[in-house]
Amino acid sequence: MEYYSWILAFHVMSFISWMAMLFYQPRLYVYHKEHEQNGACFTDVIKIQEEKLYSFIGVPALWATLLSGVLMIWLNPGLFKSGIWLHIKLTAVLLLIAYHFSLGYFKKKLKEGTCTKSGKFFRAYNEVPTLLMIVIVIMVVIKPV
Repeated sequence: MEYYSWILAFHVMSFISWMAMLFYQPRLYVYHKEHEQNGACFTDVIKIQEEKLYSFIGVPALWATLLSGVLMIWLNPGLFKSGIWLHIKLTAVLLLIAYHFSLGYFKKKLKEGTCTKSGKFFRAYNEVPTLLMIVIVIMVVIKPV
């Protein structure tokens, strides 16, 4: 348990990085969809941003968050006996993981030019990680029994 606090700090930093990607990636999709008719130059730049944000920030941050979280649970398995909060948090995390991979799916469809979703869809879809983050933070801070 000597390094637990360091692992926790790394976990929080990884989570913040991952959330940054989850917040901004759909915003890029909004710009992509709303400017498709303005020519390829703008959307070509957006495609590069989408790819780099997802691949170079989102994927490593996802794995760092998951691995550090699993390590903390492995070091302190009693967490599962500390109330329902961890189960709710992990459910929200699973939903965030699914959301993450859905962003990868939409990135691919946008790159191919086959995405049928609108800018309005992505504006609404952009709220999903916020709602899940609220659940996660409340569960960690309040820890209801």
